[in-house]
Amino acid sequence: MDYFADEIKLENKRALIRNMKQSDYDELKKIAFDPDIWKQYPYKMEDEFDLQDMFNKQFADYKNRTRIPFVIIDKQSGHAAGCTTYMNIAMEDKRLEIGSTWLARVYHGTGLNKYCKYLLLEYAFNEMGIIRVEFKTDVLNIASRKALLKIGATEEGILRSHMQVYNGRRRDSIYFSILKDEWDYVKEKYFKGVS
Repeated sequence: MDYFADEIKLENKRALIRNMKQSDYDELKKIAFDPDIWKQYPYKMEDEFDLQDMFNKQFADYKNRTRIPFVIIDKQSGHAAGCTTYMNIAMEDKRLEIGSTWLARVYHGTGLNKYCKYLLLEYAFNEMGIIRVEFKTDVLNIASRKALLKIGATEEGILRSHMQVYNGRRRDSIYFSILKDEWDYVKEKYFKGVS
């Protein structure tokens, strides 16, 4: 299967994740401009120009075969809830990152993100043959760090002065990972009842 040519559609009782399309722009712009969502992100999201810029960059990375952008649909409401991606894809190393995830604030704390992470991890390990899934976040993003530990990711360390943030700050990034040979254990311990 060519993961960059064939559409990916992942689904469980709570979430539907599918390839992002330009036609998703209008629905995503209804939820994207809440400043609380973007406090810990390296890029800004203040207006339609910023959202279109994000779309353009993600589609360019998709064309270059380093990212697969997805829209998250909340099956309870039937509406787009946010976005996530497989990024920094290195198929030769059997490695990718799950990142650039954001959800409208109404979905924070509802469990939707956990259902999404389960789908993405299961597909990466069992369909794509990935051996290492990584995650990174701003060292200041305590909520994200706690959420990654709650899905069984292992904290690996901090890359100092790792990224330039749009407001001029240099971000320290903290890395986490889950490995293929850990997935059965992680799934049983952290994702019970989520499939």
